[in-house]
Formats: sequence, structure tokens, C-alpha cells
Amino acid sequence: MRLGKTNLEVNKIGFGALPIQRRNMEDSIEILHRAYESGIDFYDTARFYTDSEEKLGRAFEDVRENIYLASKTAAETPEDFWSDLETALKELRTDYLDLYQHHNISFCPKEGDELAKAMAEAKEEGLIRHIGITTHKITFAHEAIESGLYETLQYPFSYLSGEEELKLVEKCKSLDVGFIAMKAMGGGLLKNSKAAYAFMNQFDNVLPIWGIQHMSELEEFLSYPCDLTLDGDLKAIIEKDKSELGDDFCRGCGYCMPCPEDINISMCARMSLWIRRFPTEPYLDEKTQQIMKKTEDCIECYACVDNCPYELEIPRLLKENYEDYKNVLSGKTVI
Repeated sequence: MRLGKTNLEVNKIGFGALPIQRRNMEDSIEILHRAYESGIDFYDTARFYTDSEEKLGRAFEDVRENIYLASKTAAETPEDFWSDLETALKELRTDYLDLYQHHNISFCPKEGDELAKAMAEAKEEGLIRHIGITTHKITFAHEAIESGLYETLQYPFSYLSGEEELKLVEKCKSLDVGFIAMKAMGGGLLKNSKAAYAFMNQFDNVLPIWGIQHMSELEEFLSYPCDLTLDGDLKAIIEKDKSELGDDFCRGCGYCMPCPEDINISMCARMSLWIRRFPTEPYLDEKTQQIMKKTEDCIECYACVDNCPYELEIPRLLKENYEDYKNVLSGKTVI
């Protein structure tokens, strides 16, 4: 597919390299080599993803010209921007990035802003080839694509998305802004990758970046035909998931944290979904019980709500999920 006005022709399976920070170097390189050998050529990472950039650099140093490397910076000052870019180039073992993106920062850099000037200067110097932005906020997304400064937009998009997101995809297409879909598996809550894959195939301007941590996950996506479409069975799966999850659920993006009371919000605010949609045993152990018990320390300061891009009522979700969790542990609720 063509990634908007970047004119990059990329494999429709994009590789999201956040999860490989949880794997060791040897395993990560093995997964990345398998992806490359299978024709995947777009790899998305970020300075924020600990050693993800380093792993990509180690894996692809010898084939750099055959792939597209995209990274991100959460810098909000020119000084931090240049520092992040220098580090990214070093870790990725390259002298340029195909795409560099502002990473979910607290505002949308516009023409004339110091941060926008720094990004433009990096492009003029050949350190980056295309400019993008990632956000979880719909208002920022519209600001960005209307500004004319950005060649790509990375935004959460899955078969759980509603009319607002679908309109955003169409708007990107009309403005020739490449749309990169993050959280295509609903932040880990969607179980059927085939349905997710077929859903994405409906959009010729959407590049999903699948977050891959295990070789089995990679092989799963590689097993699907490139022209896979939604049939009746897959549509039924999608409708069931949309009915069960609704709109009021935590996607696990983590932008609500850190919590001043050290509550693991991204786990605790969606535990009810985890224990129903995945095997329960890992989430009913003593360690997880202690993590869930921390929700009792919530002082309802609403700092998390202010930071949540989905404007969720997080203190309420914490209470509801913990109450449900206790009922499951006691046997009052059977799942």
C-alpha cells in the first residue's frame, strides 16, 4: 500500500516494535529476521520503548536500505528533540529515519512552533525523510492533519472503533495523510487476529502496525492471505466483541500513569475484561491480588482522568473492577 503523501510503498503488515522490549536480544533478532524474510518492511519503534530501537538496529544494520524505519520522540523542547533523534539514529545504526513522529505529546506542534521548526530542520538536513505525529486524542488528530505539516498520523484504530474514527480515516485519505493504526488488537483485548486483519483490509489507506512479541504471533499474521475479507463468521465475532466491550473500557495505553498512589491503573481498570477474555490463572495469583488491592488506596485525585485520552471515569472503573475481582476470587461470581 501507499502510505499517503510520503509515497512509501509498504507491506500492509506493519511491525509494531513496542512488545519486543520485553524479549531478550537473541529472541528479538530472531523474530525481526523472520519478519524481514517474510517481506515485512515497515517497523515502528520509539525512543520511549527502552531497548526496542537497539534491537532493530542490531537486526537490520546490514539490510537498512531494504526497510523503512519509523521512530518517535516524546520531546517537548528542541533540546530534548535533538537529543532523542541523535540517540535514535545511534541505536538504530542508521544515518536517517524514514519517518519521525511526535509521540503523543501534550500539544500539536504547528507551523512556527520551535518544535515544528526542529522537525523541519532535521528533514532539511536529511536526518529524517518524513514527518508524522501520534496521538490518542481526536482533537489533536484533526489539528495535525489540517495543519498540512504532517505526512502521517498514527492513531488507535481497530474493529472496536466508532464513527469518529472512521471519519478520521476518510479525512486522512482525502488529505493524502498516511494513516497508521496503532492498537489494532484493542490494546490486547481482542482475541481474534483474523477478524482484526480482515477488518483492516477494508481500508486501502490504513497501515496497521501489529504489536508482536512472540514468533507465534508473527506466524499468525503471516498465515493470512493478503486479500482476506470479512465473511459472515468474522463479522459475527466483531459484533460480539463490540457488544461485550462497548466504549467504556481501558485500552491499556498507560498515559494515565504514574499514579500518585502507585496503583497499576492499566491493569486494575480492566481486570474484569482480562479474566474473562483470557485464561484466568495468571491473574488470580497472590501477586496480582496485591496489585488489585492497591486500588483501595485511590484518593480520587482525578489526575488519571485528566491524562486519559479516552476521558474514562477511572476511579469508578477501579472500584468496579476490584469489586468484581473479589467476587471472582471468593467464588461469588463464576466465570
